[in-house]
Amino acid sequence: MGTPTLKILTQMENTSQQSTANTNGYLDMELLRFTTAGSVDDGKSTLIGRLLFDSKSIFEDQLDQVKQSSERKGLEDTDLALLTDGLKDEREQGITIDVAYRYFATPKRKFIIADTPGHIQYTRNMVTGASTANAALILIDARNGVVEQTCRHSIIASLLQIPHIVVCINKMDLVDYSQDVYNKIVADFEDFASKLEVKDVRFIPISALKGDNVVNRSESMSWYEGSTLLYTLEHLHIGSDHNHIDCRFPVQTVIRPKSDEFHDYRGYAGRIAGGVFKPGDEITALPSGFTSKIKSIDTFNGPIEEAFAPMSVTITLEDEIDISRGDMLVRTNNQPEAKQDLEVMLCWLNQKGPIPRGKYTLRHTSADMKAMIKEVRYKLDINTLHRNEEDTDIKMNDICRVSLRTTKPVLADSYRKNRQTGSVILIDDATNETVAAGMVI
Repeated sequence: MGTPTLKILTQMENTSQQSTANTNGYLDMELLRFTTAGSVDDGKSTLIGRLLFDSKSIFEDQLDQVKQSSERKGLEDTDLALLTDGLKDEREQGITIDVAYRYFATPKRKFIIADTPGHIQYTRNMVTGASTANAALILIDARNGVVEQTCRHSIIASLLQIPHIVVCINKMDLVDYSQDVYNKIVADFEDFASKLEVKDVRFIPISALKGDNVVNRSESMSWYEGSTLLYTLEHLHIGSDHNHIDCRFPVQTVIRPKSDEFHDYRGYAGRIAGGVFKPGDEITALPSGFTSKIKSIDTFNGPIEEAFAPMSVTITLEDEIDISRGDMLVRTNNQPEAKQDLEVMLCWLNQKGPIPRGKYTLRHTSADMKAMIKEVRYKLDINTLHRNEEDTDIKMNDICRVSLRTTKPVLADSYRKNRQTGSVILIDDATNETVAAGMVI
């Protein structure tokens, strides 16, 4: 009787160890955030549905629900766009309104997808979805080529300093998988993109509806020798996208366990926004200016010898310094310039425009302070990049340059240098609504 029981216990233990190993492997996998953009009906939601379907990342009950919805609409094929268009209005109108976030993973990577709207009046939604993205998927309808919305979304991606752009030329099945059509669109986009600051642009001819070159290679486009979309997303190099030179650690909270084991423990917890920190490094706490050395860097799994963006850690110091939420730990020989006057590019998110010399709360990393819009410098025409200094009437979805004055110094880098320490949001004190998202110039 003992032997079978021992075998069962051994099998259970092995299964448990394998499950733990799988969980740890998943947690340790690299995360890629990407956003989709493009004109209306370019197939963004269908593409994401195809990615999820072909990579076997959806549950059967989800698929059954989508099949039933497709049948009710009288469609011959399953409408994979319904996997992401969750709002009732989106399903009824066949458009995307809100930013829909979807999560999936392959053996290579974890992914967060932000499916953003294509309509002009939802520019603010696209900015929201793209603000944290490593890559942008810009869809182009092969029948229409590069259109105004393509340019608009590419400019926003460039403005938000998204490091990688993957141009998906969709609906190739509707142009007989023509290589000439593909080549012309590539040439047109490259001509336009030469005016933008985009580091890495790639082109893939696809059919989201049929599944060509999305997860599986297309048999209908043997002339295309590049990678499929999923392979491209799995192998994009994003390790160097973060700023690993300028050390920035915004403090989110102070850890004081006050237990017998950790009676004198005082740690500063937060997410590293830039640079590499190691025990023994000399650091300065801002805005106080006091200096110390890093005693240890602690994580949930124990102390580590180095930490870098975007890791969440707790740092302890050798000296007792008064540090609280909103302060920043930086390298003593590499500090951000503390400013109360900021030049910022704002995307206005609210229906009510900015009030002249109105009071707002500015949130930068983990710090909050009062701020005032001193002046609107110009409004940016997203289609042409023209700066309109005459029209300073800011409405929802407008992008403009403003000068801000804050009640205390802001420890900001330029957005071009560091997306984390170069971004701010404005909150209306009266309504507590987030009215604008900004990039420090």
